[in-house]
Amino acid sequence: MAPNDSAETNGGTNGGTRGPAAGRRKAARYIVPVAVAGVAAATIGLVPALASSGDPDLPKISAQKLIEKIAASDTEQLSGTVKISTDLGIPSLGGLAESFAPGGAGGKGGSSADPQERMTELASGTHTLRVAADGPDKQRVSILDDTSEYSLIHNGDQVWAYDSKSDQAYHATEDRAGKDAGRDAGKKSGNPVPEGVPTTPKALAEQVLKAAGPTTSVTVDGTAQVAGRDAYKLVVKPKQSGSTIGSVVVAVDAENGVPLKFTMLPSSGGKAIVDAGFTKVDFSKPDASSFTFAPPKGTEVTEADDAKAEHKAGKGLGDLIPGADAAQLGAGGKSAGNTKIIGEGWSTIAEITTPGGTGIPSKASGDVPAEAQQFLDALGDKVTGKFGSGTVFKTRLVNALMTDDGKVYVGAVTKDALVKAANSAS
Repeated sequence: MAPNDSAETNGGTNGGTRGPAAGRRKAARYIVPVAVAGVAAATIGLVPALASSGDPDLPKISAQKLIEKIAASDTEQLSGTVKISTDLGIPSLGGLAESFAPGGAGGKGGSSADPQERMTELASGTHTLRVAADGPDKQRVSILDDTSEYSLIHNGDQVWAYDSKSDQAYHATEDRAGKDAGRDAGKKSGNPVPEGVPTTPKALAEQVLKAAGPTTSVTVDGTAQVAGRDAYKLVVKPKQSGSTIGSVVVAVDAENGVPLKFTMLPSSGGKAIVDAGFTKVDFSKPDASSFTFAPPKGTEVTEADDAKAEHKAGKGLGDLIPGADAAQLGAGGKSAGNTKIIGEGWSTIAEITTPGGTGIPSKASGDVPAEAQQFLDALGDKVTGKFGSGTVFKTRLVNALMTDDGKVYVGAVTKDALVKAANSAS
């Protein structure tokens, strides 16, 4: 068993170190409160039922060296199975996906194969994924059910998605210039799904390590065996109070540095919020047939341009709070547009001012579908303070306070931290 070894991160590792945690980078991507259903789009929970044959005896390694090992990993070929589950503390989405998703998932003209709509189902429940990757240009992710399969295939500039249950397909041709610009951020992780929707432990681990800084403690805490592979356990913890995140544990392949398992535990205790891992994994080159697709005869095919037009006609999550668009949120910890960043590190809160001081849309105003209103009511807690009154929309990960005068305070922090921030800003 490898002994514990710790390293307090200052941007992840010391000067000159390669790695996704190098440099001081603040977490500044947050999700607006009524987009709680989309929280999993940025933080999908993946829970494996992993068999363990005991902790392997591995050579000692420091946290800094293990982070470097992750960053230096050049493994781009793999295939395997990931068992997934999500416990964000929100009601099961069920039919709500159609109420929230632009154009309706599979309804009112939308395609049930559209990745932007289908990936929201990973926000709750348990799922099994079959994944394959062969470099930055070929990836496949399939969601397996008892009697059907949903597959998303990326091959060069072609993207296909197919829902066997409805016999519907979705097709898009990638913008090569845009693809090349985003290659390092997304494609290297073997992630063909929409941006911000990680489906592998590696993609999840990179998000956390990029946000690591002086407010973060990183240690190596023993070893594990995941999907038959020996691994080190990297433990990432916030030094600050007020975060909803208690710790993140990443099992890193001892041989090639690929994260095999990712577990995010809440500061309140109990079941993991996010727990991602392989049940089977193979690092050899996948068969080329994994990345080819032709729609079966009679399949209804939706082209991306047509789907975009339908989406514009529908009411999406971003429409439920005027001005609360994720694009308005600051990047790199800086304020931008209607957004002000409060605090730093794990306790960072984004303060958003909605245009015209508009508060929460109501059913009476006709702005919110009935199912969506029930969903919001189930999540909301009424609060008061120096700032006035408002509603806290809560999950086990991201919480948001929307005041009646149209300000939104959102972050991976507790309800008390949001109220304190709102009072301080008043």
